[in-house]
Amino acid sequence: MQAMKLHDILIVGAGLAGMRAAIAAPSDLDVAVISKVHPVRSHSVAAQGGINAALGENDSWEAHAFDTTKGGLYLGDQDAIEAMCREAPDDIHELERLGVIFSRDEQGRIAQRPFGGAGFPRTCYAADRTGHAILHAMYEQLLKRRIAVYEEWYVTTLMMEDGVCRGVVAWDLIHGGLHAIGAKTVILATGGSGRVFLTSTNAVINTGDGMALAYRAGAPLADMEFVQFHPTTLKGTGILITEGARGEGAYLLNTLGERFMKTYAPQQMELATRSTVSLAIGQEIVEGRGVDGCVLLDLRHLGRQRILERLPQIRELAIEFAGLDPIETPIPVRPGAHYQMGGVRTNQWAETDILGLYAVGECACVSVHGANRLGGNSLLETIVFGRRAGIRAGEYARTVAPRALTTDQLATEQRRVQRLLAQEGPIRAWQIREELGQLMSLNLGLVRTHESMSAALLALTALTHRAASVTVQDKGQVFNTDLLQAFELQSLLDVAETIVSSALARQESRGAHYRSDFPKRDDTQWLKHSVAKRTPQGPALTYEPVMITRFQPK
Repeated sequence: MQAMKLHDILIVGAGLAGMRAAIAAPSDLDVAVISKVHPVRSHSVAAQGGINAALGENDSWEAHAFDTTKGGLYLGDQDAIEAMCREAPDDIHELERLGVIFSRDEQGRIAQRPFGGAGFPRTCYAADRTGHAILHAMYEQLLKRRIAVYEEWYVTTLMMEDGVCRGVVAWDLIHGGLHAIGAKTVILATGGSGRVFLTSTNAVINTGDGMALAYRAGAPLADMEFVQFHPTTLKGTGILITEGARGEGAYLLNTLGERFMKTYAPQQMELATRSTVSLAIGQEIVEGRGVDGCVLLDLRHLGRQRILERLPQIRELAIEFAGLDPIETPIPVRPGAHYQMGGVRTNQWAETDILGLYAVGECACVSVHGANRLGGNSLLETIVFGRRAGIRAGEYARTVAPRALTTDQLATEQRRVQRLLAQEGPIRAWQIREELGQLMSLNLGLVRTHESMSAALLALTALTHRAASVTVQDKGQVFNTDLLQAFELQSLLDVAETIVSSALARQESRGAHYRSDFPKRDDTQWLKHSVAKRTPQGPALTYEPVMITRFQPK
């Protein structure tokens, strides 16, 4: 058995949240990042529209905080929201100093576009490739600081000792084999779980791994029922068509050629909150005013020059994947699973219930998004709380004495892998993954009912039972993607169970959680966070109050 590597801070995930944490950590500490893909292949690279901050003369962080609170239907914790919005302008200027090439206005300042649910144009952007621009600047900083990166490693479990997180066990995808990696602190920054659904804007790597790791180790997950469906994904593929298109002035049209949002949100029209626009599109399609199961996103009136300058990637995607040029033809779009508002429950310094374990970004629920995230706030969350996590983990790491660790959990994981590789039979991980996606998309999509969710829970139990006898056909060690899919499947099933259980219990409609059998929001009974803890019988649900500071629910 190899000698265990030891770090002060180990960050699981190399997207924006993970890299920002690594850069913020004290430079005299031993910091390492571990990721199942190369850092610049992380899903943050796909973020298009922009990142919010109150930079405008007539804007304020208080207005940003109010829009965020209201947009999340008052389920967000306002102390965390205030911290994020107050610190946003400084973080944007820091990104600019680190080399992020933002688009500019006529005065040469960072350009800002309007986004849904915002009372002011406060979304800073780099054309329609904002995540790409920030991620590459972050990676340069990672290289500059010579931070160790375990590229293409998959974390299978957290190493726990006496209720404290002491590191991880991870599979080396390139060479094969399990390794124990010790750490004084572990920060989970693994992104979302969109692949629980069949059609999603998320990359295939977004399988909820960090949420599942924390959940299995005993940390609670919060607000898992709130899964945002982005209103505009490309027909047939689920590829994201950024809200930036509507921010630039694109129209949504039905088969009659009407801008139907005037019926649902006459003031905000196409820039209403995402849950409002998604439900409106769903309603138009159900009532027969869709176009082949979609509606149309019309950019033609923006003109060739503006589309080429501000939405070049959207044009490329439409040409490549839909065979049409948005300069001349509207784009067929429909809602698709996009973002998990819930995640590992943390405080505003990214601390979880487990000592030594932190979580940040989409895999965490510091609860700044409440029941419905505003566009432009997810990138901001990764930057603000990634920085905070790096600082706080560094402070904690200094208090921890180095110590030798037992290899019991490594041995347990080795037995699990041997059992997986030894199993023979007809059941494959990809088949169960596909069935799970269909099940969740059908029963926990835009509109939910008691019947649909109860059916999903029963079917999920059966899928989990079948998943226990999955066959890994590739018995090799080197780049065994078949084994990786078996690992990921377990994460997807764990996360799906918390989503269904939490949604079934919440008897109201709020933001992204819409129940046709309970169509009204109910602040008397349900202005509270759902908290799911793992038990042998499944998720045990309890509830926590929402932190309200300055904005009373309206």
